[in-house]
Amino acid sequence: MEQPIAVPRIITLTSDYGADSLYAAALRGTIISRDPSIRIVDISHTISPFDTNQAAFALRSTASHFPKGTVHLIAMNSNQTGDYLHRVMELAGQFYVALDDGIFSLIADREPEAVYDITVTSESDILTFPERHIFAQVACHLVQGGVPAVIGRPATGWVESEWQRPLIGTDYVQGIVLHVDTYGNLITNIDQRTFREVGKDRSFRIPLRTSRMDVSRIHKHYGAVPDGERVALFNHMGLLEIAINHGANATGGGASQLFGLGTGSVVRIEFQSNTPSNSL
Repeated sequence: MEQPIAVPRIITLTSDYGADSLYAAALRGTIISRDPSIRIVDISHTISPFDTNQAAFALRSTASHFPKGTVHLIAMNSNQTGDYLHRVMELAGQFYVALDDGIFSLIADREPEAVYDITVTSESDILTFPERHIFAQVACHLVQGGVPAVIGRPATGWVESEWQRPLIGTDYVQGIVLHVDTYGNLITNIDQRTFREVGKDRSFRIPLRTSRMDVSRIHKHYGAVPDGERVALFNHMGLLEIAINHGANATGGGASQLFGLGTGSVVRIEFQSNTPSNSL
C-alpha cells in the first residue's frame, strides 16, 4: 500500500529588514525552535522600508509557485495602529500573516476564502517585535495544520488599497514601473490582456529615452533579439517587461540605466490608428 505523500511545512518570510539582518535571523530561530521540521524560505528581506506595494508585488510574483498549506509571514509595518490590525488571509489554499494595512487587497487577485483578526496573546511584554512574539506562533500553528479559528475570529472586512492600475485611453495605455530586478529589467503594471483590448492589433510604440530607442514590437523571450538589444515582452506574470538581452546594471547595460527609468517611472504605449501590429 502506497504511503501518502507528506505535505511540506513551509513558512516564507518577506520583510524590509535588509540583507543579513539580525531581525530575520531571530525570526528564523523562533520558528525553528517551535518546530525544527518547518522549512523556511526567504522571499526577500530587501523590500524598500515600509513599501507595501513592493512587498505585495514580491508575493504576487512568487506565492503561486508554493504548494497549498504554505504560510507567508510578512514582517513589515507590523505594529497595530487604529484600523490596521494583525490579520490572517486565506487565499488559494495558502495563508498570509501580516498587519492588514492594505497589503492583503494588493496581494489578492481574487476573493479570498477568509480573513481573520488575530486574537492570540503576545508571548512578550515587548511590543516592538510582533513578528516574533505573535506572527511566528500564528504561522507555526497554521503550517502544522491548525485551524484559523483557534488563533483568530472572522474579520468584518479588510483594508482596501487599490493595486496600481494603468491609465487607459483610446490610443494609449500608460503605466508605471513596479519593479527593477537585478539585471535592470523594468517590470510594469501593464498586463497582456489590457494591451490586447486597447491595442486591437494596431501598431504601437513605447517611447523611451530617445526615438532611436523606442520599442515597437513585443517578443516572446529575451533571446529573440541580439545581445545588447532592447526587448519588450510579457513575463510569466503576464506583465509588460522592458529589458536588454544579456544586459545588467552592474555593467551599465541594464534597461534601467540605459533608459533612465526606475521604480515609479511612467511607461506609455501609444497605438497608431488602423494599422497592423507586430505584437503578439
